[in-house]
Amino acid sequence: MTKIDLDARELEHPKPLEMSMKILHNLDDSSYLYMIHRKNPIPLIDFAKGLNLQIVSKEDTQQIWHILISPNQEIDLHVYLSSEAFGV
Repeated sequence: MTKIDLDARELEHPKPLEMSMKILHNLDDSSYLYMIHRKNPIPLIDFAKGLNLQIVSKEDTQQIWHILISPNQEIDLHVYLSSEAFGV
């Protein structure tokens, strides 16, 4: 799987949403968006759900959100979340 990183922690609204929406339109079954954000991006998650994309999001102990989105319904994004965000 190809990971497309987006660190949105320092970006101001609406830049993270605009950038991530553009990435989502270009994802294929062999790629996923890995976004780091200071808050849970509900509008992005709603948008991704509308496109029938798989979504996993989790807040870590430092209150940083890790969001993974992929069009591939066959993969387990939790595996990528664990290894990326939590070193498991």
